[in-house]
Amino acid sequence: MDMVKSRENLIGAYAFLIGIVLAIITGIFTKSPEQASPYFYSVLVIIGLIVGFAKRSDDSSNVFLIASLALIIVGSLGTEPIKFISQSNYVVNTLRNILTFLVILFVPVTIIVALKTVFSITKV
Repeated sequence: MDMVKSRENLIGAYAFLIGIVLAIITGIFTKSPEQASPYFYSVLVIIGLIVGFAKRSDDSSNVFLIASLALIIVGSLGTEPIKFISQSNYVVNTLRNILTFLVILFVPVTIIVALKTVFSITKV
């Protein structure tokens, strides 16, 4: 049983790493999030779902949820104000792109981990 959980954690960790690397690389080489392929967004969501289902509900889930919620809030709210600055600034535009792609990766992970945490709390 521990071997299966270990393998799930390993798959989740690699999927998470791949998703973050894809978000960063695409954020650097894309002029705007709107120019990214719809398939790329689908890949990020699927990776997010894999990570969410592979993540175990344990004490680290609460820390993960707080950190991911912070990233989602900053990524969602932070991209609007910098949208106007980013039109003429490559660094700011790249930051906006990366934040947007990370939010797309983190939303499904956060939903799944939050649901798993709620269900683990309600077990009687």
